[in-house]
Amino acid sequence: MNLEKLTQFRKDLEELHIVLSDIQFNQFLTYYDLLVEKNKVMNLTAITEFDEVMKKHFIDSLSLVKVCDLKGSISVIDVGTGAGFPGVPLKIAFPDLHLTLLDSLNKRVGFLQEVIEKLELQNVQAIHGRAEDFAKPDQMRESFDLCVSRAVANLSVLSEYCLPYVKVGGKFISYKSDKVNMESEGNKTEIMEAEHAISVLGGKLAVQKEFTLPSSDIYRNLVVIEKNRPTPKQYPRKAGTASKKPLM
Repeated sequence: MNLEKLTQFRKDLEELHIVLSDIQFNQFLTYYDLLVEKNKVMNLTAITEFDEVMKKHFIDSLSLVKVCDLKGSISVIDVGTGAGFPGVPLKIAFPDLHLTLLDSLNKRVGFLQEVIEKLELQNVQAIHGRAEDFAKPDQMRESFDLCVSRAVANLSVLSEYCLPYVKVGGKFISYKSDKVNMESEGNKTEIMEAEHAISVLGGKLAVQKEFTLPSSDIYRNLVVIEKNRPTPKQYPRKAGTASKKPLM
């Protein structure tokens, strides 16, 4: 890495109106080092260049500030977190968050636990399991103020995985990328098709925020869904059903 790349990361943070302490800044650098090192022995990300990780993983994750106030002790679950995105960058920048990282691959959860320990993050837990299993009433159902996900899946499917975790009055926010939504018309169709599923699951489409990441032409889209009713007890359905038979 060089000074120019570090300077660009700082400029991008400024554009998002995010101010970091030296400790937080160093946590991001340590996280990058851990990610790249572990990626040599397991598949965490195809993006490993310093400037690209800063932009496409860290800044992308933090772009949530465009639609959500993250100050205070908000309870957040990141479903299908993978290598920790967007949850870990959000936790570094907003340390008062109470964060749960959920992923179905145990090796990734092991990596996340190492990150939590090395960065000395408090009020964070990494859990191995499927989204369908931990949304049961005796687990973490309707326990969170906010659910986030950068997982690549149809919005109808993601809503069935994520909305059951959200308290009534809370939000589910889906990160969408240019890879998913190559055309704006296609994106509208996906959202329109998901509206019925969102309603059935107790939610309502509130905001769709389209933008490009700072100092780039990288398209991003945040879809904000508000939870206004409890999710019916039959959702989420058993493992695999949501993706095979999406609610339409």
